[in-house]
Amino acid sequence: MANEEKLFHESWHRIAGQKIALRSNVRIIRQMFRGRKWYVVADPCSNNFYRLRPAAYTFVARLNSRRTIEEVWRESLNMEPEEAPGQGEIIELLAQLYHANLLHYDLAPDSTKLFERYSKKKQQLFRANLANIMFFRIPLFDPAHLVNRIEPLLRWIISPAGGLVWVAAVAIGIKIAIDNAGNLQEQSQGILAPSNLFLLYIGVVIVKICHEFGHAFAVRRFGGEVHTMGVMFLIFSPLPYMDATAAWAFRNKWQRVFVGAAGMIFELFVASCAIMIWANTGDGVIHSLMYNMIFVASVSTVVFNINPLLRYDGYYILSDILNIPNLHHQARQQLTWLIEWFAFGCKYSETPAATRREVFWLSSFGILSTVYRFFVFSAILIFVADRFLLAGIIMAVICAVAWVIVPVVKLVRYLGSSPRLERTRARAIAVTCATVAGGVIIFNGIPFPWSSKAPGVVKAVEYGVVVNETGGYVTEICARSGTRVRKGMPLIKMENPELMAELRETQAALNEFETRFQKAMQEMQADMKPIKGRLDYLEKKYRRLNREREHCTVTAVVKGIWVAPDIEDMKGMWITRGTSIGQLVNDAAFHFVSAVSQQDVAELFAGRVRSAKVRLAGQAEHDIKVTSYTTVPMEQTNLPSSALGWGAGGEIAVDASDEKGVKTTEPFYEVRAIVDNQTKAALFHGRSGKIKFNLPMKPLLQQGWRKLRQMIQKRYHI
Repeated sequence: MANEEKLFHESWHRIAGQKIALRSNVRIIRQMFRGRKWYVVADPCSNNFYRLRPAAYTFVARLNSRRTIEEVWRESLNMEPEEAPGQGEIIELLAQLYHANLLHYDLAPDSTKLFERYSKKKQQLFRANLANIMFFRIPLFDPAHLVNRIEPLLRWIISPAGGLVWVAAVAIGIKIAIDNAGNLQEQSQGILAPSNLFLLYIGVVIVKICHEFGHAFAVRRFGGEVHTMGVMFLIFSPLPYMDATAAWAFRNKWQRVFVGAAGMIFELFVASCAIMIWANTGDGVIHSLMYNMIFVASVSTVVFNINPLLRYDGYYILSDILNIPNLHHQARQQLTWLIEWFAFGCKYSETPAATRREVFWLSSFGILSTVYRFFVFSAILIFVADRFLLAGIIMAVICAVAWVIVPVVKLVRYLGSSPRLERTRARAIAVTCATVAGGVIIFNGIPFPWSSKAPGVVKAVEYGVVVNETGGYVTEICARSGTRVRKGMPLIKMENPELMAELRETQAALNEFETRFQKAMQEMQADMKPIKGRLDYLEKKYRRLNREREHCTVTAVVKGIWVAPDIEDMKGMWITRGTSIGQLVNDAAFHFVSAVSQQDVAELFAGRVRSAKVRLAGQAEHDIKVTSYTTVPMEQTNLPSSALGWGAGGEIAVDASDEKGVKTTEPFYEVRAIVDNQTKAALFHGRSGKIKFNLPMKPLLQQGWRKLRQMIQKRYHI
């Protein structure tokens, strides 16, 4: 027989003498989950559903208006002493059925009680919407009449023939997407542009209407009914939604899975049709609208619908595939049991899991869904605050109340009055206080390693960019790329026929005026001054042209390695004056030039850096020691290399109007660190990487609080 703690309850006398039963219009549907029976109590009028385990259903099924609850319970104990629910479980079960309007009782109608129950249900719905303020819902109308009218068409749409049409459309859509991958990616850059936001929202509404009607069509196709459709405010943006809970009554789990996936199936079909129209239209409203629908159908499916960690389509699909009903509720019960059993020593607590596999799934889902919801809601808060600061602050306050204050109040109430902790209350309170104290000590008392990182590039201490100081045709490659050269060594030779012709012409004119000057000295001294001026001009021109002729042989400005990957392609080409031919890199010494953000540079200026090291891209296994570093005490906006900017795959935001990709959107500080050349890592001029500054250790809470304040100050300037 069930143990005494489970069996009896101090409030049993309040209901033991009452005579109640399930309402006459209630339907009972039997389902199988992992080889075990479950029963769904369904009210077709209110569309309310409630799942019962076999032992609970055995008790509920025996209830009638001729016997008291006490008599039915005693009978259940005699027939199934091990499985019969205890008094506490029955009280909780009947309370839930009562609030779901699934019970009939022979008491006189009490309008006050009915109103109180209605008000309480409204309050529960309001609190649920408040706790999920970013996803609250407002029901608007009953779509059953519309869905019923097109039921004959649904039998063809959701059929093997309809499936073949869907497969063909999706296959064509995928083929078009692959063929136009470049255009699709390019157009995505303007998806959040102000001029596109209206079309984006229209695309969202169209896709989501098709999505929700997809659920409704699937429910009706398998015999269910949909009576609620309305508006869900997703981050304050109104979107359609429908209530598909009627699918809970389907006995075949694959029908329930199809209902859960129907919205995404219809979305994919709509996206396939949209991409066909997009590929066959030119720039314009229709073309842009179709692209927005394609974008919405793909992004929303991945982030929300197919993700099982949020209570959307993927969650219900996973619940049915795993054969674990009420997955979210049971996962919370499992986590509660783990705490009560192992931490509080409550040996009368029961796990909802029947097998070790269920223990794994419920525990994993409970932890992952909690963490994922926290990060998703945090990201949404930041997203909203970036655009509407006041709305973001209001949402943050509400979330703080719902996620921090309310759980703390519930925890205190649970520790102080929960019947399950009757014999272990002192231990539960002690463990909770110790856990809180331990968390405070760990996060705010124990110093942890603290560091900051900044992107940068390796640069040779001595290097030079080689440019030609005169134009010409490249005739000879004197040094191939990658060879080590000395200062002054020829790199390439060029010919400039026009320059040589002009040089010869200038030489002839110079000889002529020298002769005329000599003659004027002897015969016409009055003409010497203009001839002398012309002669000086020709001499200067000759020297200039001669230097240009010498520059036709480009030489090394410093010693080092000659880096010119395209040098072979230049042979025979005309290159204009000032063309960058290559670089000369002296690999005797390197330094790492990094761009440190404003929020991280304070510790460097204060001299709190204990040590620093560099890791290069593709060589993360090698740490390069930093022997010294220098912080340039001046804000800069031009990156030391375009490789650090977004345009070249870097992480620093750059001005989109800058063709070179080096002008940053926010100022930074340049830090030059001398690195140790005696390293296993390959040091190459221009190679990107990151420098890590190890700072004095700080508790994690202080580190996190500093990052949070910096983020708020940077984003919202407060």
